[in-house]
Amino acid sequence: MFPPELVPLLEKIQSYNKQADFLKIEQAYLFAARAHAGQLRASGEDYIIHPLGVAIILAEIGLDTDTIIAALLHDVVEDTGVTLDELAEEFGPTIASLVDGVTKLGRLEDLNKQERQAENLRKMFLAMAEDLRVILIKLADRLHNMRTLNYRPRDKQKETAQETRDIFAPLAGRLGISRIQWELEDVAFRFLEPEKYREIAELIDRKRDEREAVINHAMLDLKERLKDVEIEADISGRPKHFYSIYRKMQAGRTFEEIYDLTAIRVIVNTVKECYEVLGLIHSIWRPIPGRFKDYIAVPNANMYQSLHTTVISDRGERLEIQIRTWEMHRVAETGIAAHWRYKEGGKADQKLAQRFSWLRSILEWQQELRDAQEFVDGVKIELYPDEV
Repeated sequence: MFPPELVPLLEKIQSYNKQADFLKIEQAYLFAARAHAGQLRASGEDYIIHPLGVAIILAEIGLDTDTIIAALLHDVVEDTGVTLDELAEEFGPTIASLVDGVTKLGRLEDLNKQERQAENLRKMFLAMAEDLRVILIKLADRLHNMRTLNYRPRDKQKETAQETRDIFAPLAGRLGISRIQWELEDVAFRFLEPEKYREIAELIDRKRDEREAVINHAMLDLKERLKDVEIEADISGRPKHFYSIYRKMQAGRTFEEIYDLTAIRVIVNTVKECYEVLGLIHSIWRPIPGRFKDYIAVPNANMYQSLHTTVISDRGERLEIQIRTWEMHRVAETGIAAHWRYKEGGKADQKLAQRFSWLRSILEWQQELRDAQEFVDGVKIELYPDEV
């Protein structure tokens, strides 16, 4: 009988990996719970809620057993008396290595706060070069911490939100993990610029009913047309996240000019059907010249693939539409994490890391630059996201 608080995690894992070692996951959870016994979060909750939350985030993007176990154990070396040797003995060298990769450096008393942050980021990137799963754990760790950031002191909120916006959100974007990137961006935005965040929330709320009516009408129309040509498709509305809207307004566009506040997403079974749906859409509604992008033929560097088009509906509204297969959708949501969905044990092959030229650049700088802050400044420039 598994502990009841562990069941939601196990159910998520079972949904994509029935071969997972559930007993070993339970062993890791109980080990972490004992190690963190008596420790509390800033929210007043038992500390074990945090590693469990991190593991659930990773299960939501389909990670392997080793990564889930490392997530449950990721703070035991940093925050308790457990050593890496003990972890290696109990759970094996791979899991100990993953935990080491996300553990902050000790003995940095001689450095100021900025230098400590820089050295810890440098360590994280080095560990990431050895095993990319390190950064997936770190991103999930940061996301869970951001969800409870309101319990931290105001100065700590700003500092953490700024680092999230500068490093972790664009890093998630570069790795193609859009669902984590967008939430990190929006939460950081809320803490860094609360008034602007509220302003955009109010603008969206004011227009919501009107936009939903337009989108629902268009989706119903499209569903009927696809039924006529016997193409099985999942059609849904996809709202833009707040930070994306804010950046467009910063670039000089008014709220009224941002017509893609909600996009329509069409998911089909084959690549051939993607292009058939595109042709059908362009026969129903008038495409806007210069607004078509084929990321299927030419995928983004972060592995993202979809067809994008913007059309004028029969009501004169602009509609942004994305078309992709289910496999493309999985990669668009989980990026590099998709590589581990059906694998158990072992790192990703080096070819996977080689696909990311920006990571090679960062690692080359690491060898050349002695100054950790200079390294972090270079990382920020290299990571700045090219938004899809």
